[in-house]
Amino acid sequence: MASPLQPYPQLRSVLQRLQGVPPWALLSLVINGLLFITVVVMLRQLSRAGDDVLRQANAFAADPYVAVAPFDPELGRRHSLDYEQWVALLAAEAQAAVALNAPRQNILLGDSLTLWFPSTMLPGRKTWINQAISGENTGGLRDRLYLLDDTSPEAVFIMVGINDLIWGGSEADLVYNVRRMVNYLRQTHPEARVVVQSILPHGGETATWEGRDRLLTLSPDRVREVNDQLKLVAVETGADFLNLYPLFANGDGYLRADLTTDGLHLNQNGYMVWRTALALFNETDFQP
Repeated sequence: MASPLQPYPQLRSVLQRLQGVPPWALLSLVINGLLFITVVVMLRQLSRAGDDVLRQANAFAADPYVAVAPFDPELGRRHSLDYEQWVALLAAEAQAAVALNAPRQNILLGDSLTLWFPSTMLPGRKTWINQAISGENTGGLRDRLYLLDDTSPEAVFIMVGINDLIWGGSEADLVYNVRRMVNYLRQTHPEARVVVQSILPHGGETATWEGRDRLLTLSPDRVREVNDQLKLVAVETGADFLNLYPLFANGDGYLRADLTTDGLHLNQNGYMVWRTALALFNETDFQP
């Protein structure tokens, strides 16, 4: 399979001339370049989609971590990239990390909660590779893990499953898929720590997210039960389990209002809580 960098000899030439630059800076440069190319192709395909799409695409071209932002009031809106385009983009980013031999690779896997994690808030002294897609479920994530086969992560963090529950998926399938993910990652990256993170609570009656009615059918007890099963999967497969749920839940088991924008997604305070948990987890040698 040809490298995604082969069609762009100018990019390869630039990378050769910048070999003295720190890998962290090179990785950012390559990812931005690949993202720009992807967005240009996307704009040609979607030129009739209107000015709103163009504004979102320009935001992506300016910064690979800018989405319709975790601090934007219209969090229910989807990205202008469709699922297949996101997968292609993430494949290119993973290959860029491989090509640059990025040090201390830590991979984030999940849905919009992970996707919108501000890169500037992630713990330092690591290369964070965000491989999340908005709206992702466990089946979709399971089927694209092969994109990471050539990477060399020291840790892989998984948070996925809330979309399965929101859209009517079964707990059994959710847990089965996470088990398959962990087993696959432990086989392909035996030296890496695989960290299963708990599903977060939602805001219940106070939620303003566009799918609020679906949230109301998902009880806190069911979320806790799924998290108990995910912890068991981690124990049985030799992975680690990071239980974030208690940090985000109020006394009734719903998402704390001060940590969310709409009862499902996180605000800056929410990401600070998550960031602190990741930092402490790293400092304690990934032990739960």
